[in-house]
Amino acid sequence: MTLAARTQALLDLVEQERVRRCAALLDEARAQADALQTESRAQAHARMREAFAEERARTQLRLAAARTELQTRRRAQAQRHLEALLAAAWQRLPAVLVARWQAESSRSAWVAATLAGAQQLLDAGPWQVAHASGWPANERQRIATPPLELRFSEDPAIEAGLRIMSDGNIVDATLGGLLADREDIGGRLVAALDSAAEPPNSLPPEASPSAVGKGGSRGPA
Repeated sequence: MTLAARTQALLDLVEQERVRRCAALLDEARAQADALQTESRAQAHARMREAFAEERARTQLRLAAARTELQTRRRAQAQRHLEALLAAAWQRLPAVLVARWQAESSRSAWVAATLAGAQQLLDAGPWQVAHASGWPANERQRIATPPLELRFSEDPAIEAGLRIMSDGNIVDATLGGLLADREDIGGRLVAALDSAAEPPNSLPPEASPSAVGKGGSRGPA
């Protein structure tokens, strides 16, 4: 083999080695680039997941705060509505009770309940019965039967109802007496409003005639 041929063969080997090494270096570079890209994607995904998790947590906190605020506002609105209804009921109640006293059927129930309460709370008669003007005599005579001994007197200061007195003790079922215990009546009104029961004008005036100790009295609210 001539010198030129040997030289060319040597150059071909060098070129082949160069190509092989270049290919190896390129493969290694591609592998490293792929690994870096995979790691970068993994890190980016992890950062995204963390960011999403943090945003979800913040969103949940904001939603919880919004729900709490909404509930607070609803409770406050419901309380204001109940207070308005209660105020309206208190304004209507005296006129409603007067109307019930003026109607014979409800007046009879009012008187019967008052007498039943007096029989439990007062000593045996005679009882002094002060009542509102306009109570028919025949109705008074109908309840003044033994063993009851009733002494009636009309009191112009009583707008509706009656007051029974015996030995210094009083069962006050007048309009003023029934409305005197604002706490009890207010609680009954609130319970009725909360349960969407009958309106205030259906509340029986005879429900809670007030009994007062010896020498005491119950006045208007």
